[in-house]
Amino acid sequence: MSMDSDPGERGGTWGSSDAVAEWQRSAAARSQFFGPATERMLDLADIRVGRRVLDIGAGAGDSTLAAARRVGQTGFVLATDISASMLEATATSARREGLSNVDTRVMDAQQLDLASDSFDTVISRFALMLIPDIERALIEIRRVLRTGGAVAALVFSTPEKDPFLSIPHAIARRVGRLTSPPEPFGEFRLGGPGVLSAAFTKAGFHDVAVHGVSTRRRFPSAAAAVQYAKGTPLPLRELLAQLTPTQREQAWTEIEKEFQRFVGSDGFEAPCELLIGRATK
Repeated sequence: MSMDSDPGERGGTWGSSDAVAEWQRSAAARSQFFGPATERMLDLADIRVGRRVLDIGAGAGDSTLAAARRVGQTGFVLATDISASMLEATATSARREGLSNVDTRVMDAQQLDLASDSFDTVISRFALMLIPDIERALIEIRRVLRTGGAVAALVFSTPEKDPFLSIPHAIARRVGRLTSPPEPFGEFRLGGPGVLSAAFTKAGFHDVAVHGVSTRRRFPSAAAAVQYAKGTPLPLRELLAQLTPTQREQAWTEIEKEFQRFVGSDGFEAPCELLIGRATK
């Protein structure tokens, strides 16, 4: 969730050192929000001891490390992303955990520099919807999978099912008087009914299934939720970059005010629905 210094495959500020540092600081929160869904993705991908796994858009490596623990020393996980700095963070985390079965390579998902039929499984967490040419990426993913191999991708559902993301987008567009259509590589691009399954089918996969997973975004306060949103390197950053400094300040003020409706006795809590698409070659 997972984005990048290249404005193509993922968001334009994602690969900066500041973004990497912020992403590392928010690791505990991500684990709380998305840990169970990530484990479910790995279950659906049938990741087990000895498997060769490719992680597309691995970012700082949350899903990479989880997969590496499962495949063990007889298995292997290759983390790919277009952000070298993010992959450096992945490699550092793997070394810290003593995971010698992890490698990293800077690579564009739309053109995988990998041999055909070379992986048992491909996973992707919060990256597939941000790739410009999703069909091309899925065709490449299918090519590098062995026959019978599985792919599993975790993406966001629709805007109304994740107000933590959709509210800031709507407010930023209104405050900035942005009349252009929503960003083409946004978080919700694969969330509509049938969109994710159709993408897999069009790329030649079969046994396609999409599973909904519900989670909750929890923070001590609305202000804490805003702070996390400010550091989240997703397309929201690129949207806010189109605003003037005054407009950005106004937008964040309004976002925090709107977030107050999700604050109760235990702090901020908002619903979030994720989708896991799973298919085989």
